[in-house]
Amino acid sequence: MSSHRLSRKRRYIAWATAGAAVVVGAGIAAQTSMAATTWPAQKTYTGRAFDTCTAPSLSAMRAWHTGFYGAAAVYVGGRNRGCAQPNLTASWVKSVNSMGWKLIPIYVGAQPPCQKSSNPEKLTASTAASLGATDARDAVAKASALGMKAGSPIFLDMEPYDITNKACNDAVLTYVRSFTKNLRAKTYRGGFYGFTSSSAKAVATATDRTDLPGNLWYALWDKQYTTTKDWPWKSTLYTSHSRGHQYMVNSKETRGGYTITVDRNAWDGPVAIIG
Repeated sequence: MSSHRLSRKRRYIAWATAGAAVVVGAGIAAQTSMAATTWPAQKTYTGRAFDTCTAPSLSAMRAWHTGFYGAAAVYVGGRNRGCAQPNLTASWVKSVNSMGWKLIPIYVGAQPPCQKSSNPEKLTASTAASLGATDARDAVAKASALGMKAGSPIFLDMEPYDITNKACNDAVLTYVRSFTKNLRAKTYRGGFYGFTSSSAKAVATATDRTDLPGNLWYALWDKQYTTTKDWPWKSTLYTSHSRGHQYMVNSKETRGGYTITVDRNAWDGPVAIIG
């Protein structure tokens, strides 16, 4: 079981409760609906991506750039981020970008009030909107400090929870909308990571689409490298390079003498705009 967004203990408790191409210019109206200055063209990657707890060393990233993976997800911030990031600096981002890597920023924000895990930051119905705004501003500051420019996506990580608990689900969606709205106000694209059985389902099936993120990264560990064949919702949702699929977790792999435990993803969506 993947465990690096929350600490291993917190993620287990949360669960208990509930060839590549780059395309520039594939902007989507849903991602840029907030009034803003001119939006930069979206940078899109299609291919395999990995995510892992701590950003690997530059040597490891160089060794792993074999052509199998073309993108890596990195945890840029959030009080619930489960791992330290000694390698993740602006210099590291610039260096791996120059190697040819595409980067996917993730922010581990506040978690649901009905989730039993002991997270440092949990939202409530009364704090959801304000926390969403505060966390969005922090996410933008963190991504910007790493050299990820305006127009980049930031994926909000929401772990499993009981979406049949209406009060809890409503609070989560309020938080997500506030986070996304405030990202867009800073000219960053909204993204969301969640599970097909809970958090991603809540966003994908919400009747009111106002201020929901324009990119969805869904966790469905079926070992299918696809963003279409196992898509569980309306086929018209999140089209035009707006999907990611985490299809395998805890895959221990060795490339160029460096062994890293990663989660595998099929990616057809936006990546960070760097330098």
